[in-house]
Amino acid sequence: MSSTMIFVNLPVKDLEATKAFWSKLGYSFNAQFTDETTASMPITDSIVAMFLSEARFKEFTHKAIADTATSTSVLLCLSAESRAKVDETVDTALAAGATEPRAAQDYGTMYGRAFEDLDGHTWEIMWMDPAMVQG
Repeated sequence: MSSTMIFVNLPVKDLEATKAFWSKLGYSFNAQFTDETTASMPITDSIVAMFLSEARFKEFTHKAIADTATSTSVLLCLSAESRAKVDETVDTALAAGATEPRAAQDYGTMYGRAFEDLDGHTWEIMWMDPAMVQG
């Protein structure tokens, strides 16, 4: 199987505020694919978040942009290396202006929290016990 990448395209109201928010969480942007309407944020070698100004995003779809204040179109989940890293990531996001839509979910072998970014996109941060993953 060939290596497949995923580019998650998300509309944002204020691209500079979005870049500042994610920078506070320790992410950087690929200058080659970032301009005044788009910011390319590598998450891993195969996952890239593409933040597009709403005007730019509308160039790729005929549908209305979802109002994240009243609806959810996607839940994004990133793995974390430990329970402590889950808390650190979400707490950092909250300090940078995110909101926490629900309480932590603790299933013993799985632990997760979520935050909504500046545009209301829900990001879940989840840790799973490696012993559980190995079966």
